[in-house]
Amino acid sequence: FAELQSYPAMNTPVDSEAVKFVHALTGGNSTGKITFGTEGGLFQKALGTPAVVCGPGNIAVAHKPDEHVSEAQMAQCDRMLDACRASGVALGVAYYRHFYPVLERVRALLLDGAIGQPILARIEAFERFNPPPGGDRAWLLDPSQAGGGPMMDFGCHRIEVLLHLLGPIREATGHHAHVLFQRAVEDTSVATFRFESGALATLAVSHATSEPQDSVLLYGSEGSISIPVLNRGELLLRTAHGERVETHPPHPNLHLPSIVDFVAALREGRPPAVDGEMGREVTRIEDLLYQR
Repeated sequence: FAELQSYPAMNTPVDSEAVKFVHALTGGNSTGKITFGTEGGLFQKALGTPAVVCGPGNIAVAHKPDEHVSEAQMAQCDRMLDACRASGVALGVAYYRHFYPVLERVRALLLDGAIGQPILARIEAFERFNPPPGGDRAWLLDPSQAGGGPMMDFGCHRIEVLLHLLGPIREATGHHAHVLFQRAVEDTSVATFRFESGALATLAVSHATSEPQDSVLLYGSEGSISIPVLNRGELLLRTAHGERVETHPPHPNLHLPSIVDFVAALREGRPPAVDGEMGREVTRIEDLLYQR
């Protein structure tokens, strides 16, 4: 047979302190092992960190048609977040674009009022993607595993970017379509957002366009900021004083800054820059976009 994918299995001893700690948080007293893969094995191998997988949902309905997470399970997720908060436990989410230097620069410019009051943001992320059945990424076209198309695939990362730059979202609406590919999940989505600040934003994502796109544009009352290619790190600042081009490329290892921040958060006793609450908020917004 041909090996399509491989990564280390997770093998945390049931009597480890990590397991006991999660039991104390959740009130559970049982453990189990399953034949599904997680990143837990990678954390154990690369960081030497004991790992436990714990979250909302029922394994009896996972990885099969009609997979779902009940409202009661999400309530349990919220209770776990509350317990971690009360116990000083750090929860982190791997939204690595949060740590891009170019986005940190944009956030600083916004806080300094460089473009005045933020009025409108526009993010576009396009990647042609329609793998054949049986491929190692074909699961992304299975709604029971992926949850949706490009808005679930990489749109979630851009939602976090918008939250990071513009703050809490008050309203969110999504439109999803099979424009080119007839398949189980949509190939193109557009979302609109209204922020607590009053600013508006659009997020367009697609698996169907021939031209790739990865841009961020912000328009303010006194100027604008444009990032033509987010992964490249170049930005164009336009104000009444003229135009300026800056370059702030990402770290060669895109994930390393998020790991460094998480380790520093544990050592310093502070929340990670992207914490469990942010992961929960992005999930809430995705549910609004899909009207779940």
